[in-house]
Amino acid sequence: MLDILLATRNAGKIREICRAAAELPIAWHTPDEFPQVPEVEENGQTFAENARLKALYYARATGLHALADDSGLEVDVLRGAPGVHSARYAGTPRDDAANNRKLVAALAGIPIEQRTARFRCAMAFADPQRVLLETEGTFEGLIIDQPRGTNGFGYDPHFLVPELGLTAAELGLEEKNARSHRGQALRAMLSGLRLFLHAGSDPQRG
Repeated sequence: MLDILLATRNAGKIREICRAAAELPIAWHTPDEFPQVPEVEENGQTFAENARLKALYYARATGLHALADDSGLEVDVLRGAPGVHSARYAGTPRDDAANNRKLVAALAGIPIEQRTARFRCAMAFADPQRVLLETEGTFEGLIIDQPRGTNGFGYDPHFLVPELGLTAAELGLEEKNARSHRGQALRAMLSGLRLFLHAGSDPQRG
């Protein structure tokens, strides 16, 4: 059994990742178990930089292996915003409803066909010395004004998957994991973790 700190307090992310990795001999931990460890400052310029930063920070602070992800929404007509600022797009503290209101307001008057967007996820797995594995995933869609669905979190209710005619928040968890940015990044990450667990050696960098 390998102890891994999942470097997030986001309940939705924790649920998705733990469910996808349920068959692996991993004991998951969260930052809530280490109240003495301050929050990390996510000051990277890209999702990948933030994922590396978080994984190394929590691995070094706790002595455990750590798995971190950084993910967010990129809207083409907004030049990639909210991007790495997705979680606090409307300011601090994080407020999903306020973030969505700001996003919809920023897209006012823009036709649906020009509202192309993607969720992007970068994951990093580290021990206290270095990053051992990195993976990424993307999930393409369109932004709609009216929220639909209750299954997701963050921007999911406004993120339409055109080929399905459903928002990310209308997808069941299994279908969302099969398509989503985090699901893609996590499947690649789990492949590396299987090698790490079974072979007892560092996974290859991805």
